[in-house]
Amino acid sequence: MIELEGVPELIDPVMVAAFEGWNDAGDAASTAVAHLDREWKGEVFAALDAEDYYDFQVNRPTVFLDNGVRKITWPTTRLSVVRVGGDKPRDLVLVRGIEPSMRWRSFCNELLAFAHELGVEMVVILGALLGDTPHTRPVPVSGVTSDPDLARTMDLEETRYEGPTGIVGILQEACTHAGVPAVSLWAAVPHYVSQPPNPKATLALLNRLEDLIGLRIPLGELPEDARAWQLGVDQLAAEDSEVAEYVQTLEEARDTAELPEASGEAIAREFERYLRRREPGSGPGVATEGGEFLRDSGSGRTRPPKPEQPGPESVPGTDPGSEPEPPSDSAEGEDDGDE
Repeated sequence: MIELEGVPELIDPVMVAAFEGWNDAGDAASTAVAHLDREWKGEVFAALDAEDYYDFQVNRPTVFLDNGVRKITWPTTRLSVVRVGGDKPRDLVLVRGIEPSMRWRSFCNELLAFAHELGVEMVVILGALLGDTPHTRPVPVSGVTSDPDLARTMDLEETRYEGPTGIVGILQEACTHAGVPAVSLWAAVPHYVSQPPNPKATLALLNRLEDLIGLRIPLGELPEDARAWQLGVDQLAAEDSEVAEYVQTLEEARDTAELPEASGEAIAREFERYLRRREPGSGPGVATEGGEFLRDSGSGRTRPPKPEQPGPESVPGTDPGSEPEPPSDSAEGEDDGDE
């Protein structure tokens, strides 16, 4: 660990982590942590030594000019801290980086050592996967944990996933063995429009995180960006009859599966979020879970690349009781994770 500044004194800290790569479909998870860092003006205080965990032929450093001076940015994982004000201030330790190429156990142990030193009370890891979900419906976000007590008290599901995993799964299990409460939040990204960015999935993750840790998160332009993204995909689907038909099939399957879920509890949870965002200073724009909107906030359209037809590699994202298999054409780093 390379410490860039002194370790700050924190108030009831929660660690929120996301990693680019195999666990980050549409860059939804890493963008969510970047949003928190930007909105709350995070201060970087530490970084992991890139030499220890990254293969630079896989994740190459970049060269840039700073006032005419050439400098290099190395791929790594950085930690920053943000203080959320209000009647009860609280700190978030934000972990943002790239899934490591090797020495996964040492990587997790180093992060947990810092969590212990900072007095972190809970670790929340964000991820995103490809799923058979239509872009026109709220983004499914699954909350899973390996801790039965945490699952019961926070209305989460115990993970039942078996199969290949990424650094999100490894870090969660490391937290469990270290006795640190840990939760993974997974957003399902439509596999037929998987290219980043996906602001609707990012917005859904932030809404679920807000509910989980009890902090009000400023959304900035995300609601408008999410709406523009959906309008762009709507237009794209309308221009291709096969895509439009496939989306309709997904919509029907989703609506049928979720009909029993339209319970009073779900409606109450949505109304509570609405009331929170109606507090003074919140402004008229209200975003609900999954990127649905309570007011029309039109903006420019974005046009994602042409969707690919679904294939056998697509991963359903509607089972909240399992750790989803993250999207990737390869699983680089898996063998190296078991040093």
